[in-house]
Amino acid sequence: VLVAGYDTVLPTDGGLSPLHWRGLASATHRPPRASVALQLRASSACLSSNHKVSPVSAQAMFELVTSEASYYKSLNLLVSHFMENERLKKILHPSEAHILFSNVLDVMAVSERFLLELEHRMEENIVISDVCDIVYRYAADHFSVYITYVSNQTYQERTYKQLLQEKAAFRELIAQLELDPKCKGLPFSSFLILPFQRITRLKLLVQNILKRVEERSDREGTALDAHKELEMVVKACNEGVRKMSRTEQMISIQKKMEFKIKSVPIISHSRWLLKQGELQQMSGPKTSRTLRTKKLFREIYLFLFNDLLVICRQIPGDKYQVFDSAPRGLLRVEELEDQGQTLANVFILRLLENADDREATYMLKASSQSEMKRWMTSLAPNRRTKFVSFTSRLLDCPQVQCVHPYVAQQPDELTLELADILNILEKTEDGWIFGERLHDQERGWFPSSMTEEILNPKIRSQNLKECFRVHKMEDPQRSQNKDRRKLGSRNRQ
Repeated sequence: VLVAGYDTVLPTDGGLSPLHWRGLASATHRPPRASVALQLRASSACLSSNHKVSPVSAQAMFELVTSEASYYKSLNLLVSHFMENERLKKILHPSEAHILFSNVLDVMAVSERFLLELEHRMEENIVISDVCDIVYRYAADHFSVYITYVSNQTYQERTYKQLLQEKAAFRELIAQLELDPKCKGLPFSSFLILPFQRITRLKLLVQNILKRVEERSDREGTALDAHKELEMVVKACNEGVRKMSRTEQMISIQKKMEFKIKSVPIISHSRWLLKQGELQQMSGPKTSRTLRTKKLFREIYLFLFNDLLVICRQIPGDKYQVFDSAPRGLLRVEELEDQGQTLANVFILRLLENADDREATYMLKASSQSEMKRWMTSLAPNRRTKFVSFTSRLLDCPQVQCVHPYVAQQPDELTLELADILNILEKTEDGWIFGERLHDQERGWFPSSMTEEILNPKIRSQNLKECFRVHKMEDPQRSQNKDRRKLGSRNRQ
């Protein structure tokens, strides 16, 4: 995902991993409003004389305000220059325009009110006191408009691509509008993704403030509250995107399945695909006669959902014949010890209760050690206590930092952005890591070549300290003070 800062479009730390428009070039967005920039310069000159707000925390607050001003300007350009263009209105069917622009007017209206309150706060004092109470209130009460916009991403992206391919008039007009100096060389798609970028950027900006305010202060309390609310919005956005894409994926999978056993309903609003792929099943006992007279392994294909395993054989016509299934909670895996080259990367999968209501055992061979580990982790994720998120952060786990961005290719992989910090939970000899990202506790596999290990124990300890501070457990006293802070922020208006 790309995020719009007040100067440039920068890579995020991956907070909205599903919201990724591949191939989009980074570009520069419009500068902040002049009034805000002047306020910033005037306030910065006086920071050192104010003992209540540290210069670094005040600077972090100003960055949030100025970047919101820049974001609002860019949103306004999306609406005035593209959405309200009379020629474009004639080219697009109302349903196409609705999918393409969604509820961007609602998003812009919320951004305008949000920015006005932030600027009003700046005018109260030459040195800004706090902004996170305003962020908290808007995240809790108004940022649901982002969930609506972001959840539409799958259809928006598809509609945009179809319009470019099928409507020459649309393609030519968009190209012409992009050449306008107002756009500063930015493509239309970079304006469409602004809300995707902004909601993640806001979380990072509040996180930046949180790291710089005084510990156990009121400002820390409001920053923690704001960060928590923004995390909830980001998670809801992610879930909205996933839900749309998952529904289409489940329909596609169901159409490809033919059941040799009693049919299992695949499509469910609470079911999604975790992993799919081909493995080799051992077809007979390991004897010299078996090795000489018949093929020891034959191909099977697995579809692993969050609550169900379906075992198939691939048949002609891009179809899959289902011959067994089991609830995911009734799966057990066991890695074989060194059994020689023939049984390298082999593991045992036990179905405690399969489609025939009996126990079944499969000896499966993966193409590599990493593939075997990934299947075992996905099939039975709780087989090792070290995979428990809280424990992994308590221990002095090895850590890595992302040095090359990586886009997940499979559902069990993790998209990485530059500077992501991750705990290593599992590592394979052929170059894969199963890790947990510190800032959002998302877990998945990624190539070790995309990261560098953090060898300095002091840096690892500092990373954990910042993680604990950002994700501090709910303090009852803070909970009691939330409403008072919220009321206080309203009284200041």
